[in-house]
Order: sequence, then structure tokens, then C-alpha cells
Amino acid sequence: MDLMRKGPGIKDEYELLDSGDGKKYETFGKYRLIRPCAQAIWKPRLSPVEWNKADAIFDRNRGNRLNVRTRLPDEWVITVSGIRFRLSITDFGHLGIFPEQAFLWEWITQILKQASNNTDRTLSVLNLFAYSGGATIAAARAGAQVRHLDASKGMVKWARDNASLNRLDKAPIHWIVDDVNRFLDREIRRKRRYDAIILDPPTYGHGKNKEVYKIEHELASTLDKCARLLSDEPVFILLSSHTPFCTPVALSNFLRDISQEGIKSNIECGEMLLEGSSSIYPVPNGTFARWIAKTPKKR
Repeated sequence: MDLMRKGPGIKDEYELLDSGDGKKYETFGKYRLIRPCAQAIWKPRLSPVEWNKADAIFDRNRGNRLNVRTRLPDEWVITVSGIRFRLSITDFGHLGIFPEQAFLWEWITQILKQASNNTDRTLSVLNLFAYSGGATIAAARAGAQVRHLDASKGMVKWARDNASLNRLDKAPIHWIVDDVNRFLDREIRRKRRYDAIILDPPTYGHGKNKEVYKIEHELASTLDKCARLLSDEPVFILLSSHTPFCTPVALSNFLRDISQEGIKSNIECGEMLLEGSSSIYPVPNGTFARWIAKTPKKR
């Protein structure tokens, strides 16, 4: 049965303080920010007095403008699910972290550690559209070898900085700036194999050389290539998305299309949530599906 995400909440220095009227009110370490949130169509739970305590408000209706009430540093560091992240305000209101994925980072570490107990080799992981490296760090701290790929040179540097913050400078992480599909084609020709593949494709994006990526046109092909790169003893494929029409069931269907014959497996799916205290409504902020191979326990 497919599982909807209803976990224990996001830990450490992130918290959803409230949401509603098309906005989300969050704390990242010492700083409280209000940012747009189209899915928050309900009424806020907290009073306007509490919302007025925000340190900054990001407004897309006025040219992606940040209205600052408290001077924010150019950069600051927080810890989420045991992973340290360098944060910085970008022109699009992103900070360098998607905290709704925190429970997936914890799952990645856990499942790779379990899989490592059943093999004598080091597991290999491919992380595509890898952003600031949360999943990469989660895999590396489980002892896996990781190839981290993003089309943005600046974002790959940001992820490397995060790895350094987590004392993973010497971890077996290969940092790659490239277009995803071009890279996958080369890996297939090289006959390279991976035990686990993670991908979080954008709705619309550009590759290293301005290649256009539209999820509705490219995702099926990307996943087919990923399936061809799986090892003979695969562990999982984890697919997540922030595209509205990529529902949990839709993502599950994509993974069913590439399920390998002869390998016992199951597929789980659900929503990614931003969460706070029990009195605050959780905010759906993306979806996920994961194909998990059932491997026999080591005797």
C-alpha cells in the first residue's frame, strides 16, 4: 500500500510557525521569515501580532523584493535532521534548503546503512538535480560513494560548502556540473552502475549548456536511463517533485513503468510536508515516490 507522509515533523533549527492567506511563516535558526505559499489557502492560526514579529518578508508581487525588518546576514548556518546547511537569501526567495525533504534525508541514511550490513562492498549512489546537497550528505554519512550532479556550477559549490560544514571534505563524493540526460547517456555507455539513485527534477530548467528540461517531456526518459544504470543488487530509486501535477500516484506510476522484472520490490509514495507544532496546520510542499528493492537479510 502507498504510504502518505505523516511523520514526526522537521527537527532542529527549522520550524513552520504558521501558514495561511497564501503565505508561510517559518523560522530558520534565529530568523523568522514570511514567504509566498500558493497552497496555503486557509486562514492563519496565529494572530497578526505574531506574524508582525517576522524579521523579513519576501514579496513576489513587487519584483521578488525582500522587505527586511531585522538586518539579516549575507549567510548563516542552521542544522536540520543532523545536517548543517549554509543559508543565503536568493533572488527567488530560496534559502539553499528544502526542509520538507528532511524526513527523506533521514530515510536515505537509514536504508543505506541497513543495505550496507548485507554486503561487503561500498554502496554507490547517484544524486541528480542535487541542489545544495542534503541527500548527498545523507548518503555520504551512511558510508556510500556518491556522485552529486547539478547543472549549476554555483549550486554545486554551495553543496560542497555544506559537505565541508558536515566534515565530509574527504568523503568519496564526486562533484559534477552537467546536464542530467547527457550525463546519463555517457554513464550508460561507460556501463557504470549504481545501487541507489535520487532525483528531484525541476518543472522547467536548463542544463550546463542551456539544454531545456521540461518535466512533462523529459521525466520518463530520464527515469528509463536511471533504471538502466541500476546495479544487479539495487537498493532504491527516490523520486521527488515540486511540480503541482506530479502527484504521489503520478510519481508512483513513473516508477512502476521502470520496475525491474525478477527483483522483488515495493513502491511507497506521499506528500512532503512543512511542519510545526501540533496546533499549526502542516503545509504540503511537494511529493515523493520511492522504489525499494527487497533484499534478503545477511545470514
